[in-house]
Amino acid sequence: MDELYALAEERDGLLTSKEARALGVQDSVLIRLAQRGRLERMTRGVYRIVHYPADRFAQYREAVLWIQASQGPKRIALSHETALLLYGISDVNPPQVHLTVPKSTRLRREHPAWIVIHRAELTPQEIGEHEGMPVTTVERSIMDVLSETHRTEIVRQAITDALREGLLNTTQAGDLRKLVSRAARGPSLSLNGSKVKANEAVG
Repeated sequence: MDELYALAEERDGLLTSKEARALGVQDSVLIRLAQRGRLERMTRGVYRIVHYPADRFAQYREAVLWIQASQGPKRIALSHETALLLYGISDVNPPQVHLTVPKSTRLRREHPAWIVIHRAELTPQEIGEHEGMPVTTVERSIMDVLSETHRTEIVRQAITDALREGLLNTTQAGDLRKLVSRAARGPSLSLNGSKVKANEAVG
């Protein structure tokens, strides 16, 4: 358990069976610890140390770890409404966790119902970090929500909040507002030469 605590201490008590195996802890040991109530199996390949104090980011960390446990791609990010929530911009509170993975990704496991998978080719510049988790940048997140949902009121609020919090500068905010105004007049949107089609992200 000491080894598992050390592994999970920066992730709200979460760990993957793959990481445990790398430490020499076999799956059978994890199963016995779960049977004894020391571990809780969250999703396939992801465990949580019982009674470990979790914070409000635990579910998002679990989603990222689930992808890793499924031997998914490295270039992934929490995205769409989930990203807006993590940044604290707009009033969105999505019931599911949104993750973006490359289009070619073939996950080995069926994803849990509370995770929504989007497929898009994110560049390294479109992925940032928040609380140690990969998250699409504010600009990319706003564009994704706009192209996916067309909820202009949410997007406008997100731009205003991001500008107030210093997450966007005035030029970035102005460019995004222009795109929002034009959103209903075209099948695709473009930001800094990166086109985001309305049907690019498929849950």
